[in-house]
Amino acid sequence: MSDSGQHRRFLFLQGPHGPYFHRLGKMLRSAGAQVWRVGYNRGDRAFWRNDDSYIGFKGTLQDWPLAFRTLIEQKQITDIVLYGDTRPIHAIAVQAARAAGITVHVFEEGYLRPYWISYERGGSNGNSRLMQMSVPQMQKALEALDMELPDAPARWGDMRQHMFWGALYHWFVLIGFWGYRNFRPHRTLSVGQEFWLYVKRLGLLPLHRWERIAATFRIKHGGFPYHLVLLQLEHDSSFQMHSPFKTMAEFLTLVMEGFAKGAASHHHIVFKAHPLEDGRVPVAREIKRLAKLHGVEARVHFVRGGKLAALLNHARSAVTVNSTAAQQVLWRGLPLKTFGAAVYAKPEFVSTQSLKDFFTLPTRPDSRAYRDYRHYLLETSQVPGGFYSSRGRRELLRQVVDMMLQSEDPYDALTSGKAAPRQQLHLVK
Repeated sequence: MSDSGQHRRFLFLQGPHGPYFHRLGKMLRSAGAQVWRVGYNRGDRAFWRNDDSYIGFKGTLQDWPLAFRTLIEQKQITDIVLYGDTRPIHAIAVQAARAAGITVHVFEEGYLRPYWISYERGGSNGNSRLMQMSVPQMQKALEALDMELPDAPARWGDMRQHMFWGALYHWFVLIGFWGYRNFRPHRTLSVGQEFWLYVKRLGLLPLHRWERIAATFRIKHGGFPYHLVLLQLEHDSSFQMHSPFKTMAEFLTLVMEGFAKGAASHHHIVFKAHPLEDGRVPVAREIKRLAKLHGVEARVHFVRGGKLAALLNHARSAVTVNSTAAQQVLWRGLPLKTFGAAVYAKPEFVSTQSLKDFFTLPTRPDSRAYRDYRHYLLETSQVPGGFYSSRGRRELLRQVVDMMLQSEDPYDALTSGKAAPRQQLHLVK
């Protein structure tokens, strides 16, 4: 089902925290390909354990376009591999690679997380090919298939490992600063600030867990109808690059105003923080301020991360910018209002009502169409496994290397009948 790695020359850029990219490169070498890795800081270097194939870039962002073009010419690169396509170094590389006819392999957190990751070519999220596809096109591609695919368990998966590898990565970046003095993070905080936020979040996990349990208990046993707001990280690329908002405060202001004007007086609203929310943005404080401003304090709740299923089971509707967690909303057939570009923001699924009208009487999605959409994703860009746990990496590598070596991208492979069958049932036991 896959092509040989012979005559393929892969250049890895930045990947997810941890050893996943090293393991992936090792397997591509086993398939006959040549592999190199560009590192921009000590954290990149620490997780790539092959000295001969490591290329340290110690210039500035202004130096990177020329350095990248020179590198792909010298190494005769046929493929580049990266995690997330919007950070500046990756956006520059993707543009140059396209101009040179080089295949761009993009990894991201799964659209149907937690037990799947996203593998696409050319771009992801707002730059994904899915943005231009209609649901009828997806349904047509599925006509030859008759297999039903399983649902994912309602939990994140390897969140603790995600936090651990993130903290370790930033520790390496911090202690190796003088070796890569021109490195600048793609986010606004310094490396030291990022590191301490990871450490702080790990340390506060027990306290936050009890806060979450208490808040969820009050909501679950409150006996009131409620609407759920799925919050994202303000610094996340989907929020910054593919939405109309620059700050989380802008989104919170819009939602609270719509709720105060449109929701029935006995309805409540629940703001659920992202599981990786680290306090760099005072989300809870801003929600409390806005609730008081609109006179709805007694009807507003804040939940710090945790599992989404328990809250969705009793929700009337959900609102988000463009969080991937909205896929769980649609899977349950709940009304959904979005504001940013998202691969699931199809006319069959998301409400076109004003926010005030949505909170008054939200329209429901076409659940049958969504099942076809979800089936299409699981047959194409959603690969079972994960980046951060050893088990997740093993599952991922069983399939994704063959997908990378195939001449067609996952979407074209399904249409042409060359997509490999998916082995997923063991993931949901």
